[in-house]
Amino acid sequence: MARLKDFLQNWPMYLLLIPGIVFALIFSYAPMVGIIIAFENFNPIQGLFGSSYIGWQNFQVFFEGQQWIQVTFNTLFLNTLFIVAGTVMGIFLAIFFTEIGKHWIIRVVQSVVILPNFISWPIVAMIALVFLQSPNGVVDQTMTQLHMTPIQFYSQPGVWPVTLMIMNTWKTAGFGAIIYMAAIMGFDRQLYEAARIDGASRMQSIFQITLPMLRPMIAILLLLSVGNMFRGNTDMIYSLVGNNSLLYPTTNVIDTYVFRNVLDGVNFGITGAVGLMQSVMGFVLVVTMNWIARKLNPEYALF
Repeated sequence: MARLKDFLQNWPMYLLLIPGIVFALIFSYAPMVGIIIAFENFNPIQGLFGSSYIGWQNFQVFFEGQQWIQVTFNTLFLNTLFIVAGTVMGIFLAIFFTEIGKHWIIRVVQSVVILPNFISWPIVAMIALVFLQSPNGVVDQTMTQLHMTPIQFYSQPGVWPVTLMIMNTWKTAGFGAIIYMAAIMGFDRQLYEAARIDGASRMQSIFQITLPMLRPMIAILLLLSVGNMFRGNTDMIYSLVGNNSLLYPTTNVIDTYVFRNVLDGVNFGITGAVGLMQSVMGFVLVVTMNWIARKLNPEYALF
């Protein structure tokens, strides 16, 4: 009865939810019917409901193959690097900008740091080629002038985890800093004034006030990031690496594995099975990490 009474009193507000609900149903939930591809020997001619049902065979093909361990490890390892580096740099930039003040130079620096987020990955790949190609790249030429051994980036897979981490951080950290800046701006300034009166330095204020108060925000953003741990950034990795098989040992993630298989015309059922596995594992990770966060501190949990 209480809910019905609330609805009758606030029905105009509930009507505003209708466009969002319809959008989610059409573009988020209706496509989930395609999950059945993972359990079919899918044939585009026969269609989604006409293809033969084969149960768990697509999953068996993927897990019996030789690549699933490598692509799964690469996905988790690279995403861990991206999350850690992006979080640390985002927090650093947010604190740096808020502590420095509102000088016009700082505003220019903020704009420059945020700008890479709006550059597409294919453009970033073209820029990276200027720096990383051998032997005429900026990095190799600089190392040659410094009498150091040049790094042949496009033939050495071992250097690419760090390279991808740097590029991903450069592109996304500035935009991520905006969220932390918004949180810091909402902190009670009287706490900082009281700390200053008590003789606290700026660094002490950061470590004793800013960072502890940022913990709930950091925990929530980390939980949201963990949900994508089993998803690789196809735009980034494929734009930078392409079909260079020499770099697959450290750059081939689940999403690029699926994408390349689709391009090669491999059974769509296998790619559907892999995609479903990613979604399920991401959901399990979010629920598990949320449970752990709630045990540590209820403020850190999403739900």
